[in-house]
Amino acid sequence: MSVTRRIVLSGIQPTGGVPHLGNYLGALSNWVTMQPAVDTPDHRVFYSIVDLHAITMPQDPATLRRNIHDMAVSLLSVGIDPDRAVLFRQSRVHLHSELAWILFCKTPVAWLGRMHQWKTKMEAMQQHSGIQIPANATQAEATLSLLNGTAPTEQNASDDTSATNSNLNTSGPCLGLLAYPVLQAADILLYKATEVPIGEDQVQHMNLAVDIARSFNSQYKKDVFTIPRGVYASGTAKKIMSLRVPTAKMAKSDPSDQSRINLDDTPQEIVNKIKRATVDSIRGVTYDPINRPGVANLLRIHAAVRAVKEPGSVESTPEGCAAVFSEYDNARLKKVVGECIVDGLSDVRDRMVRFKKDKAYVEEVLRKGEEKATVAAERTMRDVKRAVGFY
Repeated sequence: MSVTRRIVLSGIQPTGGVPHLGNYLGALSNWVTMQPAVDTPDHRVFYSIVDLHAITMPQDPATLRRNIHDMAVSLLSVGIDPDRAVLFRQSRVHLHSELAWILFCKTPVAWLGRMHQWKTKMEAMQQHSGIQIPANATQAEATLSLLNGTAPTEQNASDDTSATNSNLNTSGPCLGLLAYPVLQAADILLYKATEVPIGEDQVQHMNLAVDIARSFNSQYKKDVFTIPRGVYASGTAKKIMSLRVPTAKMAKSDPSDQSRINLDDTPQEIVNKIKRATVDSIRGVTYDPINRPGVANLLRIHAAVRAVKEPGSVESTPEGCAAVFSEYDNARLKKVVGECIVDGLSDVRDRMVRFKKDKAYVEEVLRKGEEKATVAAERTMRDVKRAVGFY
């Protein structure tokens, strides 16, 4: 009887240090449950700290090194088991970059120009620079013009001096901001992943990886790459919002530390942040995300934390929480939610304290993971190089 292979691949950037509660409930708790009972060739999980993606934005080297280590500590603390999953630093497996270059040479610029996130960046860059893009410019021309800092004209296209001088200007956006979805596709395809846990904002990038894989297989008439599928977070867990502005997602980029619960926050810090969370003045507790976003966010947080420890319980859905807490006032609701988070993160916090003291162990886990990841990646690259004609 044939065995169905299940290969899971996901990555997280080491920016901002320790993950926040939204990261944990929206992605990392799912990573934990996706781990197999035993790591076997037919059921493997690869979790990568994607430090190559981190440098699409300026990074201080010392801070980046510290953030990479802190992320490894955090992943081990939430329950990533090195005996059941391969945990590694992306930059230590050089085949990610090697495959990315091959895929760069196979991916039309227009495909990248259609990415929603890039379009948003382009609009912001155009407003900031004042560059006027002609209505008849192609997506590729508009993209290259904004990267170059000049509007697309026939003169610019043929003026080598202009191109040379623009190379001296390093203040504009880097090519990585446009091209990183191809590296992301390489991350996935390198391990022949069948499943990729993703959020709503990564759907288009997932589709790009599928398109690249199919195009490559079609061009060389070989099934070199496995066609992956995205696995999405549950409805409750993927909507953890800011404690200060409950209509915006909880994020490390928010300058206010009061907007989020960090996984290494102390119990008192957690309780205090929940006490200060934005809510309305309406009496009683109801789950109404449109009209009562602050209260709805607290109910979602409570439900998602409870679902990790007690899946299927009444309080594992925001609607169930609203029914249980319907007569509570805001102070009592915040007290219950704060206590729930403190209890839900207690094991994570204890492991984090332990792993922070054992840097050698964390480094050894990463080193062994990188050895395993390299072995798997080399098998795929041999197939890729034979198809392209390098072998």
